[in-house]
Formats: sequence, C-alpha cells, structure tokens
Amino acid sequence: MYLIPEPQQVRFEEGIYTITFDKKIVLDSACSPNVFAYGELLQKELRARSGYGLALTKGASKKGAVHLAIDPALKEEEYRLTISEEGVKIKGSGDKGLLYGVQTLRQIIRQSGARLPFVSIHDFPQINNRGFYHDVTRGRIPTLSYLKGLADQMAFYKMNQLQLYIEHSYLFEDLSEVWRDDTPLTAQEIMELDAYCRKLGIELVPNISCFGHLYKILRTKSYEHLCELPKPCKEPFGFYDRMAHHTIDVTNEESLTFIKGLIEEYMPLFTSEYFNIGGDETFDLGKGKSRGKAEQVGVKRLYMDFIKEICEFVVQKGKKPMFWGDIICEFPECIKELPKQTICLNWGYEKYQSDESTKKLAQAGAVQYCCPGVSGWNQMVNRLDVAYENIRRMCSYAVQYQAIGVLNTDWGDYGHINHPDLGIPGRIYGAAFAWNRNIPDFEEINRRISRIEFGDKSETFVSVLAEISHNWVFKWEDAVRYREKKSAALTESELKGIKESKESNEAEGIGESQGVKEFGEIGESQGINESQGIIDSLEELKRLADKLRGMTPDLPKRTNELIHAALVAIRGMELLQQIGAAISAHDYGTEPVLPVNYALLAGELEDWFMYYKEIWRTVSKESELYRIQDMIFWYADLMRSY
Repeated sequence: MYLIPEPQQVRFEEGIYTITFDKKIVLDSACSPNVFAYGELLQKELRARSGYGLALTKGASKKGAVHLAIDPALKEEEYRLTISEEGVKIKGSGDKGLLYGVQTLRQIIRQSGARLPFVSIHDFPQINNRGFYHDVTRGRIPTLSYLKGLADQMAFYKMNQLQLYIEHSYLFEDLSEVWRDDTPLTAQEIMELDAYCRKLGIELVPNISCFGHLYKILRTKSYEHLCELPKPCKEPFGFYDRMAHHTIDVTNEESLTFIKGLIEEYMPLFTSEYFNIGGDETFDLGKGKSRGKAEQVGVKRLYMDFIKEICEFVVQKGKKPMFWGDIICEFPECIKELPKQTICLNWGYEKYQSDESTKKLAQAGAVQYCCPGVSGWNQMVNRLDVAYENIRRMCSYAVQYQAIGVLNTDWGDYGHINHPDLGIPGRIYGAAFAWNRNIPDFEEINRRISRIEFGDKSETFVSVLAEISHNWVFKWEDAVRYREKKSAALTESELKGIKESKESNEAEGIGESQGVKEFGEIGESQGINESQGIIDSLEELKRLADKLRGMTPDLPKRTNELIHAALVAIRGMELLQQIGAAISAHDYGTEPVLPVNYALLAGELEDWFMYYKEIWRTVSKESELYRIQDMIFWYADLMRSY
C-alpha cells in the first residue's frame, strides 16, 4: 500500500473492512459546512473505484461506514485515521485535519476499492507551509479550469499554499499597452480561484514583480522612462534579454509610486495574509540611470532602500511581505533592516544544491522558506532526477535550519515550452518531502507516484518520463540563443554591457543568478559537435516513445492524454536534434551526422507544431504561444534556406 506523503505513523494490521453500497458517510455535528465537500470527494473516489458512492448525512447514523469527527486535542493539520471491523473513522481538530484524513483514505480506496485494509494512522506535517509556485507570465497563462485542477491535486497531496508568478499577465487597469497582445488573468478569475483554493485549505498568495523582472512593462513607450537602462523600447524582444535586463530605476521617484499602485490594485483580490513582492535578479541596478547614485552609496544600499520601502508599504496594508533572497544572501546582515514580518524566499535549483545560502540566512536571523524547483524550464520534458535531488536537499535544509516553509517552483524561462503536467512528479516530490522527513529513494517515490497519481499498475510510468530529458544534445536553450545571435537580438554592445554588469556586481559582492549564463557560441553548447551523441539521442528517444506507446492499453484516459503530450514533446526533441546536426554541418563545417532533406525537415517541423499548439490550448490560454510559433517558423525558414 502506497501513501503520499508518507504518514508520520502508520500501522497496517490483519483484516479487511468492506464498504457496502447501503452504508453512509457520516459527518460529525460539529463539522463546519466545508466538510460536506470533503464527503463528496470520498463519494466520487469510491464511485470511481467500486461503481457506487455512499449517501452523505450529518449527526448520527446506524448505517455509517465512514465517520468524520472533531477532536479538539489535535493540532490544525493533524489527523487520525483508523480502519477496523467497526468501520472507518477520521478525526481532526477542524477542516484541514479532516481534509487530509479524507485525502489519505482516498489514496487507500484508489488502490483497494471498497475492501479496505485494517490500518491505524496518526499524521501531521513536519513543515507548516508547503507551497507550489507557478510561472504564469513567461510563456503560459493557464486556463482557470486548469488552475482549479492544480489546486485539487495540491490538496490531494496535502499542500497548503499556491502562488502565481505575475509580471504583466494580470489585466491591470490602465496598462493595456502592456497586456494588449496577451491573454491575461482577470480580477474575477483571481477571486474565483482564491475562493476555490480556500475551500481546499490552500492559501492563494499574491505575487507581482516589483523591482526586477519588469521586462515587458519597461519596454512600453509609456513606462520605458522607468527602466534602469536607456531606450529599451527600441530593442527587439529576446528570450535571453528578458532574463537579463528588467530592472526598474530606483532613483526615479515615479518608480515607487508606480509599484505601490500595482500592489494596491492587486492585493484586494486575495484573502491571503501574505504578499510576495519578488525583488530577485536585479542585474542592472546601478549600471544605468542609477549609476551616479550607486557610486555615492553603493549598489547594496540602492537595493536595500527600495526593498525596505516596498516591504514597509505591504506591512502598512496589513500583509506580511515575502521577497526572493538571491540578492540579500550576499549581504545577509541587512535582513535586520526589513520589517520583522518579512519572509525571505531562499531559492536554489542546482541538482546538488548546497546548504550555504540557507545557513547564511538562518545565522542572520532571517525568517525563510526554502525554494527548490521542478526543473522544467527550457525542457520539453522535466529533468526529474535533477528535481528529485534538488527538492530532497532543500526540504532537508528547511528542517535542519528551521525554515517555516517550502515553496516548490515551476518557472517558464524561454517560453515555458514543456507541458506543465509533465512536472507533476516534481510537484509531488515537493509535497511529500515537505510533509515527512523520511524521504524515499528516487526509484521508490517514482513507483509510488506511478501507481497513485497515474494509475499505472506496472509502476514504471514516471521512470520512463525521467529518462526522456537526458536524451537531447541540441536543446531548446541552444535553439533560442542561436536564433537570437543570428537575428542580432543581442548586439555586441549589449554583450559588453552584460559583461561589465557582471564584473561590477562581483566588485559589489553581488553574485549573478544561477539562471542566467554567459551568452556563448552555439558551437560551444553541450555536445553540438558530437555526432555520435546526436545519433544516440535519436535512437534512445525512439525507444522511449515506443515504450510509452506500449503502456497505453493499461492506463486510464487522463494518463494516456499525458502520454500523448510526452510523445509530441519527444517528437519535438527529435526534430531539434536534426536541426542541430544541420546547423553544425552548415555553420561549423562538421561532417554531416544524418542524411537530411532540409525542405522535408522544415515541413515536419511545421506539422509537429500543429499538434503542439493543439495540446497547448487544452491547458493554457493563447498567452505567448505566438512567440514559440515565431521561433519554430524561423527554424523552418532557416532549413529551407540551406
């Protein structure tokens, strides 16, 4: 029997309790009205696994098979679940404990149907705040129905916070120049999602970029005067440029007024007690319009004064500010300058992430969350081995250094090309490891997820997904950087500016983010000139695609739909390998790896994109699909030019 997250105490015993169709689900008289919905979750699960659901009632019933009761002695998220000859009993002090007990029972029913094993479970989380952070700006803006499904899944695995990363993808009033070419989230959608999450014990935490990562806003004619760099409006869009240059001019008094206005408009839509102001990766600070001020007081002081002002404003509004900790981690002693309510979001996404930043911030007295990632950025299919090890480490550091939360992240660098559900295993790693410090090994947790989440009795589905990301040489990031270099999206002067900014940052003691790398030659990218590597990757991708196809007869419809998305992703990876081989031969004079008909390859790429678009639209609004399309068609045209 698999349970995710693994309960703190669980004891299975000999015996089976059978739930017959004439029994009932009984809610204690003291249960809140919300618990009725939890009973409905049980009804639905039982009907799916046995063909019948039980009637719901409240108070007392002689025909009760499942009893949900209040126990004031338990903590908020603590619950007890027992299955014996007397039936099923779930106890919690209130809504959250009862909900989590119901979710555990659902997992048991999912594997056993109506014949439930005798068991005694006492469970509670090791970390109070267990969140998921979803980029809904740089590529994909999910549909409201998808976001509700995400909340359902989070609640199933006992997560209690959700954040949506917003730069410009909310329909702010008087910012039509910013979102006019997009499909932004609306106030009604946000409020509806907030209410939906609240019923599932999930706090929807507002988040907008307030310092760095204001690329699109600062490139408009109306607001480019607030940008640290001069005349950004005249520069062409670039995926790389969006990751590197996006900082507001802190010396312009209008900047603070503008940011406060965004916060005041966005904050009332949420019932959360928190507000995430962003504040990460302010690479250009002190390098443009604020250079003179930086020379007087230093970049650190520029950063701290602006962050402090925004945090104090959030506190005045009755909320607790959150901000990303990558910059302040270089001078952690300054954390004491911020309001005491402030929470530092300490992120790190490397596979073998060290505890250095967590330790430094803890020693400085920071109240912090540890923030790992599902490693889907720039991938067609998530790097699950990287996600597992990164999340495992960061959750362990959270316990070791007494962080108050874990916030697992899913970013959309370079267009969020991966189907977000290919990151489900990574989401579940975060939920499981934040709840219980007893962390299963990689193969074991993947077996459990395959069985419980994907209905795979062979327990191999996630292990196949995990192999896919290892098998491409010419990657999406390579394709983006090559195209933008060829298209002169990054000029020599810009490249020089990036280098100067990095050197100046190092002099100030401010390290560059792990997420932004030197812009290199395509020929220097990993393996682009390794002919055998491309051949091997194509063969392996074909093998994995065949393996996925062979699994479909035994899997539920929803899992087969994800397999379809994975197969389309694999096809995209195969085509990129062929394009990489063509570029290598054409631009760098390497021996041709494959016999390629360039015109045929262009057509296959365009055919593939039709299927990609179809899948995109099942979970996402149009959002920045047009940017992915522009990239794909550019490569199709390039192949026809060879």
